[in-house]
Amino acid sequence: QVQLVESGGGLVQAGGSLRLSCAASGSISSINTMGWYRQAPGKQRELVAQITSGGRTNYGDSVRGRFTISKDNAKNMMYLQMNSLKPEDTAVYSCNAVSYGPYLEIWGQGTLVTVSS
Repeated sequence: QVQLVESGGGLVQAGGSLRLSCAASGSISSINTMGWYRQAPGKQRELVAQITSGGRTNYGDSVRGRFTISKDNAKNMMYLQMNSLKPEDTAVYSCNAVSYGPYLEIWGQGTLVTVSS
């Protein structure tokens, strides 16, 4: 079983930067895709960014060009570099991992990012 632990959230002013980290442990060799999702109060959870085992990336429209997802396989870590932050980026950011054979989806506990105007 895979376990995910996020870190790096906090309070930042608009225009600032933060880097989120997701530490993976357990049967990480089974992971096909990892990603970051976020949920703001009163809103549905949305995709922020995904990265496949082969390194292919995908971004949500609202963050493309400002956020960068990356991973360090040697350290079993995934990162989200967030630049040019906006108040509307305020949300709980959660790390996600998916295995496709058999299908298994794991979530971290989430980390709060607050962007002040």
